[in-house]
Amino acid sequence: MGENRLMTIALWRRLLAEFTGTALLVTAVVGSGIMATTLSPDDVGLQLLENSIATALALGALILIFGPVSGAHFNPVVSAADWFLGRRAATGLTGRDLGGYVAAQIAGAIGGSILANLMFDLVAVDFSGKDRAAGHLWLGEVIATTGLILLIFALARSGRTPVAPAAVGAYIGAAYWFTSSTSFANPAVTIGRAFTDTFAGIAPASVPGFVIAQLVGLAVGIGLLAALYPDAGQAADQVVVPTDERDPIDHRA
Repeated sequence: MGENRLMTIALWRRLLAEFTGTALLVTAVVGSGIMATTLSPDDVGLQLLENSIATALALGALILIFGPVSGAHFNPVVSAADWFLGRRAATGLTGRDLGGYVAAQIAGAIGGSILANLMFDLVAVDFSGKDRAAGHLWLGEVIATTGLILLIFALARSGRTPVAPAAVGAYIGAAYWFTSSTSFANPAVTIGRAFTDTFAGIAPASVPGFVIAQLVGLAVGIGLLAALYPDAGQAADQVVVPTDERDPIDHRA
């Protein structure tokens, strides 16, 4: 695969990109949920439509912005899969990178939720009272996370990462509707959404169940990748968006 140019970018720059990108993603999720309930107070279906469209479009745009810097993971399960699959091929994230990415993503998600609350003149931190603890919701999270992992690494291994912004945004937008959980599929976003008692919120007591389900989805996704794309780890340095090898800028500074 050649030199992993993503790893030549200073770690602090990649962590800043993951923090900022995840923060803006959660701001989009929470903020569009608040706006949806304001504009369509009596129609939950329309609220979900507004929320899902805004999230899908924002996610695609954020991948385009931050992908060339950090890979635009914005998600601990994506980063964990990148590290796990890339170990043998010496591609993707290192263990040190993984720890930094996860910390930046969780901090960014919490910050994004607070930012959305403040934008809409709400209390900065207002823990959600929305209970989402149920077996069928956990199953929805397993399905949503498995599909996300398969999509991202299938695109990378087949050389189709340029379509990742549109494809990942479309998948998340669709999964809002075909999963019972409305597709969180992201431990950092799940934690962040506990900090807002609005449309997109999740009660803190419901967070562990969702995160466990997402980790199960991660394991299932990796298992399916091993069967479908045995050499998927060779493309770990192309997740989600590869750096441009024609870029003459020395990123190591």
